Amino acid sequence: MTTTPQMIFVNLPVRDLEASKKFFAALGYSFNPQFTDENAACMVISDAIFVMLLVEPFFQTFTTKPLSDARKQAEVITCLSAESRVAVDKLVDKALAAGATEPMPARDYGFMYQRGFQDLDGHLWEIAHMDGEPG
Repeated sequence: MTTTPQMIFVNLPVRDLEASKKFFAALGYSFNPQFTDENAACMVISDAIFVMLLVEPFFQTFTTKPLSDARKQAEVITCLSAESRVAVDKLVDKALAAGATEPMPARDYGFMYQRGFQDLDGHLWEIAHMDGEPG
């Protein structure tokens, strides 16, 4: 019996869709044109992970709750794995060069190395490499 892997679609509100697409393209991500238009862009992280960048008015049509301003309040931290410590640094350095900020210094827990960035809209991203198990 073959099972289809479960996928995840993270939906994020953005103020400027074109600026967000340019930012994430600079990090090496591509977009699925089938699900990309003037209101949304489907960023491909992997075969099972996608981020829907939705302009704020369009995002608002999916919820009755007010949108939070991620530049002022933490809403969620999206953590992605990386194959090595070098890969962690490379991706975060690309994000910084593309206009992100680094809200916290790198953290090395021995079994896990992690760095993060805040994107153009203030969304928090962590990139982590795990090598072993917690002590």
